[in-house]
Amino acid sequence: MEAEGNYGYRHILKYTSIFGSVQGLNIVAALIRNKFAALFLGPAGMGLASLLTVTMNFLSQTAGMGLSLSATRYFSAYYDKGNQQRIDHLVKVIRVWCLLASLLGILMSLIAGYWTMAPAVAVTIIGGGEMSILKGARRLRSLAVIQTIAAIASVVISVPLYWKFGQDAIVAVINLMAFATMLPAIYVSYRLFTPRFSFSHQVMGEGVSMLRLGVSFTLAAMVGSGTELFIRSWLEREAGLSEVGLYNAGYLLTVTYVGLVFAAMENDYFPRLSATHDVQQTNEIVNRQMEILLLLLAPLLSVMILGLPWIIRLLLSADFLPIVTMAQIASVAMVLKAATLPVAYLTLARGRSLAYLVLETTYFLAFVLLVMWCYRQWGLVGTGIAILIAHLLDLVMIHTYAHRVFGYRFPVRTLYIIGAALAMVSTALCISMFFLVD
Repeated sequence: MEAEGNYGYRHILKYTSIFGSVQGLNIVAALIRNKFAALFLGPAGMGLASLLTVTMNFLSQTAGMGLSLSATRYFSAYYDKGNQQRIDHLVKVIRVWCLLASLLGILMSLIAGYWTMAPAVAVTIIGGGEMSILKGARRLRSLAVIQTIAAIASVVISVPLYWKFGQDAIVAVINLMAFATMLPAIYVSYRLFTPRFSFSHQVMGEGVSMLRLGVSFTLAAMVGSGTELFIRSWLEREAGLSEVGLYNAGYLLTVTYVGLVFAAMENDYFPRLSATHDVQQTNEIVNRQMEILLLLLAPLLSVMILGLPWIIRLLLSADFLPIVTMAQIASVAMVLKAATLPVAYLTLARGRSLAYLVLETTYFLAFVLLVMWCYRQWGLVGTGIAILIAHLLDLVMIHTYAHRVFGYRFPVRTLYIIGAALAMVSTALCISMFFLVD
């Protein structure tokens, strides 16, 4: 019998709606931040902020060693069994190892010469550990509240600082926004699980086991952050900081902002997938999640593609109009991502960390080569084409691997929905490019 309450469309829609609303607020907050950043910093300042943010992410992901992701997987499996003693023990393991990882992050920041961002690196790791505990414990409403607070705080922090200090405020904004996410996460998590720290042999030993699972995830995250940093650094050498700012704005409008919708999915979807091992039930969970994503995103992406020239004028400034076509083409790639990401989580949920690393590295390597070649051929528009081709390659790789290893397959209804979503978004792109005038 179908477990509608746990795995059905109603459940998926309920929590996608909750986190979709939160991520909608995140998108609005990000749009406000970037509107004022565009006004107060300009394309060059936004390019610098992008480089520093990517650097901070790279350091925190490297020092974090995949702990937040592996912790969610471990904790979710044991939480469903209801063994409170075991749950409390795992909380101690996660917190101690995240503390150690944060100290490593501070050291790495000092060695790399980014000492001013060491606080952001450390608190990002600690906050990620507490968020992983809340995800594993299915405290989804608490997660939604934390993310709402962080979204509002990001606007309150960034706008006045950019207005008053301009580019000199970039590092301060990065640090304060990291604290704005960590502090409410700690408050909620510590109330749920009393803070107790132990450096016993048992705690440290179990952390090592968790760390082994996280190493490949860490390397994959390093490859991803390193790829973003490399592309922006390469663009700076090729065309200057203003071009980095334009590329980053186009990337934000499509990949990053739409990625917030995918993040809404992850909070509920990954813990459920990690706790399910039956092949048929797993396929149903994956396919339903994919269908909901496609049905939600296709009309939103279509409207965005048609309205991008006006959206950019409203949310950024006319200086950013060169990114219109790039962002429109990249928007089509987000349909492919919606058809890929739910399947990609299978590799994570089953602990196939090495396979995940290989798949991610292959994708990012292809992405770098495509961006470099396509940019030299067609400029910023070429980067949009590169994003589209890279996501198509990723879809083929992920689906082929999941079918062969996990027995994953989707029904005809899912294929129809994928086709309809691609047709809708592609039609919007054609109308925008051939019939609408900026």
